Amino acid sequence: MARCEVCDKGIQKGHRISITRSQVSRRANRKWWPNIKRVQIKEANGAVRKAKVCTRCLRSNKVTRAI
Repeated sequence: MARCEVCDKGIQKGHRISITRSQVSRRANRKWWPNIKRVQIKEANGAVRKAKVCTRCLRSNKVTRAI
């Protein structure tokens, strides 16, 4: 299972709801998958390693990408 190594975000489970008129008629189980990328990151000591990081952590600069 894909999981972010920074924020520990993983799969979220819930229901897909079918709405008929004004009532909930059916519920089907489904999963929401996080947007996880495998990127090279720079650690605090300067070492470079590969990690699975979600795009929200990349966008908010919680990790530094090694180019």
